[in-house]
Amino acid sequence: MSITNSHPRRNRIVAAALAAGVAGAAFTGIVGNALPVFAAPVEVQAPTQNFGFADVVEKVSPAVVSVRVTQDVSPATSRGESMGNPLESLPEDHPLRRFFDQQGRGGPEAPGLRQRQERRQAMGQGSGFFISDDGYLVTNNHVVEGGSKYTVVMDDGTEFDAKLIGTDARTDLALLKVDQDNRKFTYVEFGDDAKVRVGEWVVAVGNPFGLGGSVTAGIVSARGRDIGAGPYDDFLQIDAAVNRGNSGGPAFGLDGKVIGVNTAIFSPSGGNVGIAFAIPASVAKDVVAKLRDGGTVSRGWLGVQIAPVTQDIADAVGLSSEKGAIVTLPENETPASKAGIETGDVITAVNGQTVDSPRDLARKIGNYAPKTSVDVTIWRDGTAQQKTIVLGDLSSLDEASSANQGGDRPNQANPSSLSGYGLTLTPSEDGSGLVVTDVDPDSTAADKGVQPGDIIVAVNGKTVTSQREVQTAISDATKSGRKAALFQLKNGDQNRFVALPIAKG
Repeated sequence: MSITNSHPRRNRIVAAALAAGVAGAAFTGIVGNALPVFAAPVEVQAPTQNFGFADVVEKVSPAVVSVRVTQDVSPATSRGESMGNPLESLPEDHPLRRFFDQQGRGGPEAPGLRQRQERRQAMGQGSGFFISDDGYLVTNNHVVEGGSKYTVVMDDGTEFDAKLIGTDARTDLALLKVDQDNRKFTYVEFGDDAKVRVGEWVVAVGNPFGLGGSVTAGIVSARGRDIGAGPYDDFLQIDAAVNRGNSGGPAFGLDGKVIGVNTAIFSPSGGNVGIAFAIPASVAKDVVAKLRDGGTVSRGWLGVQIAPVTQDIADAVGLSSEKGAIVTLPENETPASKAGIETGDVITAVNGQTVDSPRDLARKIGNYAPKTSVDVTIWRDGTAQQKTIVLGDLSSLDEASSANQGGDRPNQANPSSLSGYGLTLTPSEDGSGLVVTDVDPDSTAADKGVQPGDIIVAVNGKTVTSQREVQTAISDATKSGRKAALFQLKNGDQNRFVALPIAKG
């Protein structure tokens, strides 16, 4: 047995130990000049086969198209209409006055001062791909938005008119249709993005900067990205070069199946910096199927505002984990309020499926059709309860908001103090809650984002109108073994929850 090391004396010691029979035991080191033995490092068998992307690109390129969108744009009102004709104020002997007089008699118009309203056309460009041989193709909603005419340009330069079947703004997807009875289109299919691993190759094909069919390659950089685009964010992040015009184009796996629809880039400059986002194939496949069937996507609506359950909030309400979504209800009537859901409830499951986060809840509810009856598990007052809710229709959501807030500043008289939290409070003018008039910048409350102007509506689900009621709610939480008190705050028409540790109260 051969052992190689840079220290000769240590080699002799090790060799002697092995000769003495230590080789059959776990060798952990020698006192004085200990030679540590570590766990084996990560080893990966590198692929030996050379490969490229040409085979994939050759097969899929005929299915990828450029999408040109024509928009009718109404120009700004002509200068004569918007600000009065500037020639009207010219002196009678001014050299340009004659142009105004001629214009009034039907003569030649002064340059740039046309009185008639004209419509002009603007052109937008993106990418797309066929998903059936009879001409259905997918692109982004933001590519076709506001369009009046749609032209599909094939990889061989052939152009076809297309009609818009439907759009879904919430997932930024759109479905077009090319009607050519005498032609079968090459098309691609959606893959299973659930099986896609971070680090796998991805090939993006599209129409960057209007250049036509272009191919870039990279890897899947991350999964489940939330970029703040909407409640259904679940993007794949890829580092294949994606630029303006690639929107709506496909991202392929090496098997030639679409794993995502390129839709956004992160870029301070507007160009590629290696961070692009694609709508997962599973989301696109479901939405496109609904658009194809009816031209719209109907989603269930619960009617709650939701926020994440932090560890502080979990401690305050007695939950053992940070999963779920804490609820605040808008002031108008909703399916949730009709079913008895209350502000401060934590939704932990829908039809027995655990809710991990607010985004997870939005997806689960959105997957049900309107008027579907669902069983929602909530956590209230330290116990799990179940409510049956008939979902509303998200597409017909009334965006009514409360107009009861705002106006004059709250009365500053008779302030009270929750010194342990660093808060100075005063009863609100309408008697609903306590207005925060001052926050100690070094306090826990300030660290948690409590600000002057916030209104404390409830503590641990109990409505409060005085400092005494706040102290009572905190005391009750202490007796029940809670580590924090859950404050419901309102500012304008926005509700939020802040958990403040009881030990510091």
